[in-house]
Amino acid sequence: MPLPLPRVLIDCDPGLDDVVAIAVASAHTSVVGITAVAGNAPLHHTERNARIACDLFGLDTVAVHSGAERPLVAPPRDATHVHGKTGLDGPPQREPSRPPDSRDAIEFLVESIRSEEGLWLIPTGPLTNVALAIRAARDLPGRLAGISFMGGSTSHGNVTATAEYNVWADPEAAAAVLAHGHETLIRMCGLNLTHQVRADPAFVGRLLTSSSEAAQFSGALIHHYRNYHAILVGDPTAGCPLHDPCAVLAVTHPDLFAFERRHVAVECSGSHTRGMTVVDGRGYEDPKARNVSVAMAIDADAALTLISAALTA
Repeated sequence: MPLPLPRVLIDCDPGLDDVVAIAVASAHTSVVGITAVAGNAPLHHTERNARIACDLFGLDTVAVHSGAERPLVAPPRDATHVHGKTGLDGPPQREPSRPPDSRDAIEFLVESIRSEEGLWLIPTGPLTNVALAIRAARDLPGRLAGISFMGGSTSHGNVTATAEYNVWADPEAAAAVLAHGHETLIRMCGLNLTHQVRADPAFVGRLLTSSSEAAQFSGALIHHYRNYHAILVGDPTAGCPLHDPCAVLAVTHPDLFAFERRHVAVECSGSHTRGMTVVDGRGYEDPKARNVSVAMAIDADAALTLISAALTA
């Protein structure tokens, strides 16, 4: 008898790879709700894009709630230079079939987590909504099955030499969330992990030639991102990393991953390191200080097969 699908809340800032993450969640989880946060694009675009993703992947009954339009402390700084003005550059623009369900993502998160113990929370953008929800209701971490987030890195950054975008965009929120790593399981899928999962031209080509409208749309998104990434690294054949679906797979297929329990802190003040996830790799520090299960390796071929199947289903 198959195991029941994990029940999840997705907090996201779509963004092309958030759309891919929603596709994977639609195939392998029971999505309880989606909350949007400003990040890859301003909030009025990200919550709209979340509704478009629901239309694409058959999540007709899943509520979408609009959340924080700016970080806790830092000024708002989007990534539209990567994802485009609307956050979903590449395919022809679509109109969502319905309006957002509410403008209060924080209340929705609090009510959902308090009404059903054992949900997974999967943030794929800045952690502002999550930090605000925990600030409003301190009991939330202990009620979750866990938090699986895309963000940070054990090695390099992508906005700066040391900082990955989701954490850099709101480091105070990330620090506040990781402080609860002893109350709930926190899994971190950082750049060191997500750069192992790359969509090459052949992967994109299969999506673009699929008979599925959702696959074609997703293929155009990834094609746009792959072109940007190829210019960035100076290699026209380079595959682009698929960051956000890794955070979903860490919940649905944890056997594909190698995790290491580490102490992770967020640098909030360094002039060169603000937004850095400082991952303690010494191995001889107090084990009680280890607050995060850091994803170090993944079976990339298996991950890409699952992602492709979700996009073409």
